[in-house]
Amino acid sequence: MLLKLCNSSEGVFRSEFRKQLLATLSVTIITYCNGISLGWFAPMVTKIQSPIETPHDFSASVEEGSWLGAVVCAGGVTGNIVYGLLLDLIGRKLCIYLLAVPHICFWILVYFAPSIEYLYAARFASGMTGGGTWVVIPIYIGEIADPSIRGRLTSLFTLTLNAGMLTGYILASYVPYHWIPIVVLPLPVLFLLIEFYLPETPSYLLRCEQEALAENSLKFYMNYKASAKLEIEQFNMKFAELKNVMKKQNTQANAVTIRDFFTKRALKSISIGITLMFIYTFSGTFALLSYMSSIFAAIKTDVHPDTNTVIVGVVQIVGAYMAISLVDRYGRKILLMTSTAAVGICLSSFGMYAYLAEKTSVDLTAYRTWLPVMLVALIILTANMGLLPVPPVVMVEVQQAKIRSKAVSFCVTISSALGFVMLKIFLPFLHAYGLAATMWACASFAAFGLLYVTLFVPETKGKSMNTDEEK
Repeated sequence: MLLKLCNSSEGVFRSEFRKQLLATLSVTIITYCNGISLGWFAPMVTKIQSPIETPHDFSASVEEGSWLGAVVCAGGVTGNIVYGLLLDLIGRKLCIYLLAVPHICFWILVYFAPSIEYLYAARFASGMTGGGTWVVIPIYIGEIADPSIRGRLTSLFTLTLNAGMLTGYILASYVPYHWIPIVVLPLPVLFLLIEFYLPETPSYLLRCEQEALAENSLKFYMNYKASAKLEIEQFNMKFAELKNVMKKQNTQANAVTIRDFFTKRALKSISIGITLMFIYTFSGTFALLSYMSSIFAAIKTDVHPDTNTVIVGVVQIVGAYMAISLVDRYGRKILLMTSTAAVGICLSSFGMYAYLAEKTSVDLTAYRTWLPVMLVALIILTANMGLLPVPPVVMVEVQQAKIRSKAVSFCVTISSALGFVMLKIFLPFLHAYGLAATMWACASFAAFGLLYVTLFVPETKGKSMNTDEEK
């Protein structure tokens, strides 16, 4: 099936795209690692809140559990800002290296945690890596990838994140607590070793006026072999085009000024990025993934909550894979519209089931084993077909090249702040008003998302990443 995805003339396995695919797979190792830390939390938070199951000498209250959930977004805001500032100062490659540092700190703090404060610090460190990946990885992939495959390669960000979350669900559910850091820590070390062999992006090197290095970098990412005259001419034309674009950007201004962010075009693109991340956050899918075991415990299914969580984790990967196969074929906008509409319907349906379970005496015994997990699986599946993977792609693609790194950093910083609010209020809202009201509230945001995407979000499929022209 994977090969079938790439059998078209623009498949990611074509020889000229091979290095771009390998580079994307290597940098998304850290995304996979971050996914493990996020997935680890969903089953673990219910254990930490239980005086019987907790692996520590302490247990967490509902309030402390909500802070554990939310503090990852505080770390995300910090990561967004720090890596956003460093991106143009030290380059994409060094920022990619630095993504591994807080992640390694996360597992060390988890292993040695003698109190809840250590777990707060661990989740904050995890958030820093997560916030950094949302800034650094999409821009890195966008700058090395051919426009015909950029959507699919950028969507690998979500696929590897989901694969990591599934791994985290499994590890937290079935592996002893103190063995998990020992199993996982070699991965960021491997990531650091592999990244040593990847060059800086051609766009950044030209921005720094390192033309010879930029030419070698472009040759690397294009898998250039100079085996035919036509190939040499195509490379020279592409490099000359890239040089002209970067020269134009550099002559416009040596540094980005505040005025660049208040042009009509910049305000429009930034507002699209922020609104998409708002829809992404408040449709509730991220909170569902973070508190999934708690949600299954609240709905009182006949299957163990951790088992249901792992099942949904598998569905998550299927949805992300489907998004990769569709995002460059049908475009970004249609996927967002279809996914957002489907998520809203599935959230409403799950809310109705929860209402029947919580507020009525309807006998749901025959459905408790399979219906709740099926409804949550459909929410996650449909979200991963568009609502989760596509907003980061569009958020990067709509920004002007001159302000892209800072604009993307600003958008994901706002997203992390919104995520902090969502994760902080989700558990208390769930306990105060019930699962039905919570799901219906999320469905209303999905309905708003469908309306907004339909009216205001442009199609960015095939848009050049190195020009500021409107499409």
